Amino acid sequence: MAVKTRTQMRKARHVRIRKHLAGTPERPRLAVFRSSKHLYAQLIDDVNRVTLAAASTTEKDLKAGDTVAGAKVVGETLAKRAKEKGVKAVVFDRGGFQYHGTIASLADGAREGGLEF
Repeated sequence: MAVKTRTQMRKARHVRIRKHLAGTPERPRLAVFRSSKHLYAQLIDDVNRVTLAAASTTEKDLKAGDTVAGAKVVGETLAKRAKEKGVKAVVFDRGGFQYHGTIASLADGAREGGLEF
């Protein structure tokens, strides 16, 4: 039996979660990816296979020193961009990551920005 790496286990969790989640034009999927240096979030319409809005810590105005504080700024920015597109409600896809720290902070920022989930 082969030992799975942390990344392989996260990918397996993500596949398991995605069986039950799908984004629609009215309620897109808020997909989150966390790398060792950056945090990425995007709103995806899975029906039409289109990304409606995105935000990440790689953008010049969203760079923050603290990862949790930076995640909150990314969430608020994504919520603002979603409101401009007319999106009010989303389905949160944590991408197999634990709902803790930066992922939870991004979700809180998105909620404070006006997204419902």
